[in-house]
Amino acid sequence: MALRHASPLEAIDLHASDEQRGTHASSSLLRTDGLQLMQLVLPAGHELPQHHVPGELTIQCLTGEAVVTTPHGACGLRPGQLVALLGQEPHAVRALADTTLLVTLVRKPGDAGPGAA
Repeated sequence: MALRHASPLEAIDLHASDEQRGTHASSSLLRTDGLQLMQLVLPAGHELPQHHVPGELTIQCLTGEAVVTTPHGACGLRPGQLVALLGQEPHAVRALADTTLLVTLVRKPGDAGPGAA
């Protein structure tokens, strides 16, 4: 079954439960040729290992607390804060508490990118 993404001009409820949205805890919310929005739900202590994506991105903390680490340093995030990263920038993300992040990826034509399946 294909993952359902929102359409442009369709409201996305970031507070909706997984049951209401019909997705897993972490999910791709919107995907177009040029943009992808993902909601990542990370339990305290969970770490996404270092990786990179082709395009620029932002990581916004909705709940909890996380640290984004790059070869250039680290940035702590609390609710209402976001950080921007350049494309190809290696980064890791570690949740210091149960955390929900909104990741916005700028996609280039032909990028498979995260959540491509």
